[in-house]
Amino acid sequence: MSDAGDSLKRRIEDWMVGQMPIIQMHGGDSVVRKADPETGEVVVELGGACAGCGISNITANNIKADLIMDFDDVTDVQVKVPSSGDHGASTVEGGRGGELQYGDEDPGHF
Repeated sequence: MSDAGDSLKRRIEDWMVGQMPIIQMHGGDSVVRKADPETGEVVVELGGACAGCGISNITANNIKADLIMDFDDVTDVQVKVPSSGDHGASTVEGGRGGELQYGDEDPGHF
């Protein structure tokens, strides 16, 4: 990836941390898989608790609309949301987010 691509990717990662903290607060992960300043294409992958979440489609639509509005060089955003059987993005693969790991105790929510 070019320096411009790396820069755009970092800017979007920083934006995700600041604008979408709810992903982390709910045990989800997110990672920017692609950020191409020449084509304007961005690919974001959600994972963790986002898999199977009933409002992940709303989160995905918000990310799409907000990235296009907030970044002049972004024109096309794809947000990949895993199905309930797939973990999706993980912190091991360069993502960031919460670790939703419960022991035998009921977490008391969801």
